[in-house]
Amino acid sequence: MTSMGGLAGIWILALLTFHGADVGESVRNSLNEPDVPFPPAYPTPLNLGAICHFGQGRPRYPDNFFSGSGSSHFRRRGDAINRLESWYSLCCSGQVAQDNNQILCCTRQAWKQALSRFCVDEYSTMTLPYECCEDRGDARWACFDSELPNPGYNPLPGYTAPAVPLQPGFTFNAHAC
Repeated sequence: MTSMGGLAGIWILALLTFHGADVGESVRNSLNEPDVPFPPAYPTPLNLGAICHFGQGRPRYPDNFFSGSGSSHFRRRGDAINRLESWYSLCCSGQVAQDNNQILCCTRQAWKQALSRFCVDEYSTMTLPYECCEDRGDARWACFDSELPNPGYNPLPGYTAPAVPLQPGFTFNAHAC
């Protein structure tokens, strides 16, 4: 005969196991929202190598990653990450920047342009914008570069990003370096 405490323990263990199970392709947090680690870190000499060499090991967010409704702000974050990773690949490829100083400058410009576009997208909706978008100038960039989920741009073990086309809209200004 099983005691009430033992039975309750089994139910708690079963609930915890089911709650922690990954039953879909997209990763979800405790509120059943898609997991889109955001914001991306500002490019620095310390993370530039990872930005350029581990790009295919960081998540991308295709349309099927998100549910049909209720996740538009996560979708905008995913779009910003996809755009930024696309532009980073352009900077790191040697097509627009050749030496490390120019590549760093290029990735910094890509970061600012991608997050500026993200803020434009945020203000085009009827929801509250991401908090950093409310700031201007250096305060905006400092906000985006705080509380970072992956400051070192580390890849996910065993993950290979799906192929995504180069996204239009990035302009590298070598004279601004």
